[in-house]
Amino acid sequence: MYRLVIAEKPSVSQSLARVLGAYKREDGYLEGSGYLVSWCLGHLAEYVTPEVYDAKYSKWNYADLPIVPREWKLSVAADKEEQFQVLCGLLNRNDVSEVVNACDAGREGELIFKRVYDLSGSTLPVKRLWISSMEDGAIQDGFAHLKDGEEYRNLCDAAVCRAKADWLVGMNATRAFTTKYYKRLSVGRVQTPTLAMLVERQQKINGFVKEAYYKVSLDCDGLVVSSENISEEQEVDRIAALCNGKQAVLTGMEKSRKKNQPPKLYDLTTLQREANRFFGYTAAETLKELQELYEDKMVTYPRTDSQYITADMEEMALELLDTVSGKMPFLADLEVGRNVGRIINNEKVSDHHALLPTKEAMQDDFESLSAKKRNLLLLIVQRLAQAVSDAFIYDETEITVLCEGQEFRAKGRATVQNGFKEIENAFRLSVLKGKAEKEDADTSALPDGLSEGQHFEAVQAKKSKHFTSPPKAYSEDSLLSAMETAGNKEFDQDTEKKGLGTPATRASIIEKLVSSQYAVRKGKQILPTEDGMALIAVMPDYLKSASMTAEWENQLLQMERGEIDSHSFMEGITNLLTMMLNGCDLIPEQEQSRFHVRESVGSCPFCGRPVYEGKKNFYCSDRACSFALWKENRYLANMRKTMDKRMAVGLLKEGRVHVDDFYSAKKDKTFEADLLMQTDGGTVRFALEFPKRDFAKAKKKKSTKK
Repeated sequence: MYRLVIAEKPSVSQSLARVLGAYKREDGYLEGSGYLVSWCLGHLAEYVTPEVYDAKYSKWNYADLPIVPREWKLSVAADKEEQFQVLCGLLNRNDVSEVVNACDAGREGELIFKRVYDLSGSTLPVKRLWISSMEDGAIQDGFAHLKDGEEYRNLCDAAVCRAKADWLVGMNATRAFTTKYYKRLSVGRVQTPTLAMLVERQQKINGFVKEAYYKVSLDCDGLVVSSENISEEQEVDRIAALCNGKQAVLTGMEKSRKKNQPPKLYDLTTLQREANRFFGYTAAETLKELQELYEDKMVTYPRTDSQYITADMEEMALELLDTVSGKMPFLADLEVGRNVGRIINNEKVSDHHALLPTKEAMQDDFESLSAKKRNLLLLIVQRLAQAVSDAFIYDETEITVLCEGQEFRAKGRATVQNGFKEIENAFRLSVLKGKAEKEDADTSALPDGLSEGQHFEAVQAKKSKHFTSPPKAYSEDSLLSAMETAGNKEFDQDTEKKGLGTPATRASIIEKLVSSQYAVRKGKQILPTEDGMALIAVMPDYLKSASMTAEWENQLLQMERGEIDSHSFMEGITNLLTMMLNGCDLIPEQEQSRFHVRESVGSCPFCGRPVYEGKKNFYCSDRACSFALWKENRYLANMRKTMDKRMAVGLLKEGRVHVDDFYSAKKDKTFEADLLMQTDGGTVRFALEFPKRDFAKAKKKKSTKK
């Protein structure tokens, strides 16, 4: 009997097959040593679009909403059908005893496997491979300790609910607002609140009015001290004149020791942020390169939300640290710490530990990698070295100087212990080519020999003018941070917060905003477009609420832990759809036309309301009214004519319009006539009226021709 193993990608399957001894290539799978190893090509199956449930949904009608499938249907992408059939055959073979779900160890991996398994109709027992590294040893250990698939039922339920929620909100909200506003408006459960953050920031920037403020600084024999910000220029001129050339005295000198702890290890989001800040990589680029490094056995599982390792990994971490200096020449003369205890926290590691380089990576040549992969791997390695090093310790001194009754201050910093900062600065100078961290101008070193009570004679006073700065536009770095912490203020301190999306999905959310043309990249900045700002302008608060979306993510995490069931979560989503449609019902007609400045072509002969031009007709603005002039209708078609705007205006104003190019099939020539519109009895009827001929004029015209 065989054991079937299904991974997410062909490259992962090949790595698993090599360790398992399945070397024989077959069509769509590998075989050997009692194993059949195949793959899914990512998401093989997706939920079908609404028109598959009912043909009427092919047309977007507001009256058909909400669309809530009673039985959810899946379809396989045409380009993946062949591999799906391979999997169906394998999942239903009589000589297979069980199937191992070896898809990525996370929520999406559960969903990918479940959809294929369910569609195949298989009844095979399911085991779960759960590993955080593609190293041979990790794979062997994972297969030696396979879990029962049922242990991941809650995780699978959360994955299914997340997918259904995204479908329900996306399909219904997009159709509802599109049909209400006569403009394509794409709405997403996570996408829309993310866009709302971009728009809110841009509105603050657009509405910002810079304001001037002033400072007075005193040069006291090399010690420069400054006043507080002063808004009135006259006041700053008064203080400068008052103090210039006068005596000042050092009245206060407070010294305190400060300690900055080393940074934590990387989770996916913090690595994406730093890769954007240092190298300009997008979140999607970082995730793509990181996934490939994972599959090449160079880093551990990338889609992690943890910044710690577990206690049983201590020895492995120490082994990695033994090789760090050799892999990073700029650390050769520096002391790398061994404080592994500070990166260990079992309680803060759920599915996967923090990002680490693998032992295999530390034995390979980094220079053979592409520039992006090398930079990401160097980031991960140097962060490990920083995280286990000593704290950065410095003494901060605050000086207070009094001159003519006015207080001036200065701060200074003196380093006591560089600690992890030595590694950080060495990395910046080596990898980032001299881009050292900017020193805070307000905390540079103070002159030596200062003491309380010290006098300074004939100080020089200067006025300086400054301006308030607008908020900064989001970069990918700051947007990822905002997504990660969105809604935190609304939660209790002990609530597990996850913000907008997950580490695995935030990159795709940003990319979707860009591809939908709701956001645009400008250098490192991400800015909302006019369409993006227009979309947010019409969205109700609850659909653009970061806290509500973060609460949904929190509920999905609770579902993973078995604290809530799927029914209660989905009930909340369907209640949201009801609230959304109730709100759409109340959108005023004038508001619905905000994207289309419509010009009336006349008044409706039935109800007197304005008549507007549409793609196929001229229609009454009152939806309850049946009046319409169709551009293509049977009466005019017989004379090879369609209703145009000029004709509609004439008919609505006078009840008739002159047309000089009607066609007569009987005489095979054009003719002129007045088209008459009759609206008696609530229906529209047409008739022709021919102009009376002027026989004298016609006779004269005839004789002229002779």
